[in-house]
Amino acid sequence: MPALIRVYIQSVVLGFGIAGAFTAGLMWFDVAGLGHLVMASDIGWVAAAMLVIFNGIVFSAVQFAFRIMNMAEDDAGPKGGHGAPEPLPVLVPVPIPVQQRVGRR
Repeated sequence: MPALIRVYIQSVVLGFGIAGAFTAGLMWFDVAGLGHLVMASDIGWVAAAMLVIFNGIVFSAVQFAFRIMNMAEDDAGPKGGHGAPEPLPVLVPVPIPVQQRVGRR
């Protein structure tokens, strides 16, 4: 199995695991009365399943994106004092002639 497919499957499993824990937390802590609403309804399991599925899709995508972006190589090269120092700008004062006005406006 290609490495990218393995990373994707691992991300999906982890994302749905996080979604299950997130939904369980929403129900346990009764956020915005959601736990009571789901537990009091006879088809509350449908709402809980939808929460797990839709959050699982989102969390899996985020997990996969996080893993893929962490695979990137740093193309900037080593950082530190390996290069020539950047020259500092030299500030030169420029005289500006000003004529004085006589009288008030």
